[in-house]
Amino acid sequence: MESHDADLLPEGLEDRLPREAATTTRAMRAIQDVMHGHGYDRVLPPMIEFEQSLAARMAGIRSRRMFRFVDPVSLRMMALRSDFTPQIGRIAATRLAEAARPLRLMYAGQVLTIKADGLDPARERLQCGAELIGVDNVAAATEVLGLAIEALKAAGAHAISIDFTLPDLVDTLAAQAFPLAPGQIEAVRGELDTKDAGGLVDAGGEAYLPLLYATGEFDIAIERLAAIDTGGVLADRIAALRSIAAAVAGEGVRLTLDPSERHGFEYQSWFGFTLYADGVRGLLGRGGTYRIAAIDAGSGDGSAGEVATGFSLYPDALIALLSANEAPEDRLFLPIGHDRATAARLRAIGWRTVAALSEADDAAALACTHVLTGDQAVRI
Repeated sequence: MESHDADLLPEGLEDRLPREAATTTRAMRAIQDVMHGHGYDRVLPPMIEFEQSLAARMAGIRSRRMFRFVDPVSLRMMALRSDFTPQIGRIAATRLAEAARPLRLMYAGQVLTIKADGLDPARERLQCGAELIGVDNVAAATEVLGLAIEALKAAGAHAISIDFTLPDLVDTLAAQAFPLAPGQIEAVRGELDTKDAGGLVDAGGEAYLPLLYATGEFDIAIERLAAIDTGGVLADRIAALRSIAAAVAGEGVRLTLDPSERHGFEYQSWFGFTLYADGVRGLLGRGGTYRIAAIDAGSGDGSAGEVATGFSLYPDALIALLSANEAPEDRLFLPIGHDRATAARLRAIGWRTVAALSEADDAAALACTHVLTGDQAVRI
């Protein structure tokens, strides 16, 4: 049997055929138009950078998930980006270091990882988003979350759900209200992530058990979280969550809270959120507040840097859903000898035309819905 392995794509990579590619273009344009309309300027970082820059700019970025290779010119290790955010941080901290703050930047493109996440086999994904550099307060979080909601709706998402989290919750509580030894903190975080009550007790985090039940619908969960915070350590964060939730409540979104959720929030600081939509498998995006590390040019070490707030959208699943449900576009067949001025006029008002190149060309076979007859588009 003849082998066609040469035509196979690697696991986790796929072609976007015309229909899905067209939907992708429309969805990405709609998302970027929303961000552009709110004053965010697009930047286009390269696909490949020095590994050190990509890995050191954000806490929690794992270089082992990146495709890496030695640059034959510099003989330094390079990597393909697995996340745009460190690149936006680099641009803000270097090329745009003198730009006025708050600095609003947006991006769109593809990211690539060595290994897929969870049940999603994709290793190449679309990522688009916005970063508000220089501020991480409630106003910034509210703007960024509202922008993410508006962008998803413009792309075609419906019944959006938002799950809030407090990524630094364990560190905040461990420092005062529920003290933990340094060696216990990571273990307690892990047990909270897996929602394992028994494991949490074994890790020395019995005081953290109530957090497992401060989850669910936002209004109920935030009251449970407030009841846990008898010492008032979380008062500012709880007030901030209430304010952000109130600001987006009129957007017709469903709000939930899981204050101890950490998966995917490795570099976020006090606030984080995950975005979902009806009919779309898995998450559509996440965001929150974070810090851009300042890298010492001599040592390469990261240190405390500039605060920021932003979000990343991963619209592939939404695009697949939209593509499957979108009606085919009208296409106008132009016979041999058609009037070019008429065809140009019709294209100017929105028609897609397909010109015959020989008498053998067939309108129906070419997926056309109309034929140009004289100066009129006549449905087949």
